[in-house]
Amino acid sequence: MKLNEILELQIKNNVSDMFIRTNSLLKGRVYSQVEIVGNKKLSYNDVEEILNELIQGKDKSILQTKKSMEFTLWYETQWRFRVGIFYQRNTPAIVIRKIDLNIPTFEQLNLPSSVLEKFSQERRGLILLTGTTGSGKSTTIASMIEYMNQNFKKHIVTIEEPIEFTFEDKKSIINQREIGTDVFSYAEALRQFTVHSPDVIYIGTIRDAQTCYAAITAAETGVLVLSTLHSVNALSTIERIVNFFPPHQHALILNQLSSLLKGVLSLRLLPRADISGLIPAYEVMVLSPSISRLIRENKLWEIPKYIATGDVYGMKSFQQCIFELVEKKKITSEVALEYADKKEELELELRNKGLL
Repeated sequence: MKLNEILELQIKNNVSDMFIRTNSLLKGRVYSQVEIVGNKKLSYNDVEEILNELIQGKDKSILQTKKSMEFTLWYETQWRFRVGIFYQRNTPAIVIRKIDLNIPTFEQLNLPSSVLEKFSQERRGLILLTGTTGSGKSTTIASMIEYMNQNFKKHIVTIEEPIEFTFEDKKSIINQREIGTDVFSYAEALRQFTVHSPDVIYIGTIRDAQTCYAAITAAETGVLVLSTLHSVNALSTIERIVNFFPPHQHALILNQLSSLLKGVLSLRLLPRADISGLIPAYEVMVLSPSISRLIRENKLWEIPKYIATGDVYGMKSFQQCIFELVEKKKITSEVALEYADKKEELELELRNKGLL
């Protein structure tokens, strides 16, 4: 099977992620579910041929040394894909993700536009988008960058591995740096940022203490830093950041976050009930005076309660968001219970409202 045939199947069947592996049928993620999209079992030679097509013209030693490789791929000028290659059972496996070149607005994403506009207007600090892989973090960040691009005169620098969405300058100027091509690491790019005079920095993902510390330091200098983290909600996000560092630094990090962490938006994509597709459920934490105090005093376990009662600041818990989606008939009560953090509480609330 040729690479172009796989990409055509992916486009035709609205597959977000295509999974390619030796001795396996071609499978793809369609609206969060992994489905069979090809009826031919791929041989080792099939996968090797696809792999060679993908890395043609690239430095193959990277794959040989690291046993993994990430890059983006253009197909017929109007399609862009993110490619991840890794090894399992000593054979190559490939995941190809389709990137929508049309950057959606906040409203098109079904996300709270007033909150995201407020986040985008911040002049300094740290804003984090969190969730599992494929939950819409990168798309939401792209939407925020494009909102800034259309409305503000700023210098925006993105540091990504690899670059996913590309932008055309409007009111802002946007420079995009790719790890391994334009700069060697996130840490090195963040060490250099002071001479580049950015107003906004987007760090593709925070994975380690070095990158996290550099992001916090950048935010302290008066830059707005956007990034993503693989965590499930605001509480686990703060805990994860703190746990990047040794215990003797926890008080310092909490004190920094209590003034710098302007907001956390956590995402989960749920199957829709009204039409085919997915809709985000989200939790929003905004740095209110109470949230700031709880972070500074290390009373993190109290944060969920303040999120649930912080609607005046635009905050919303997952439980509240999921309940609203059921009320609006966007998702079924069964889906709501499947994805809820507190199933018993949500079930009682749905029964009381006659929604279950």
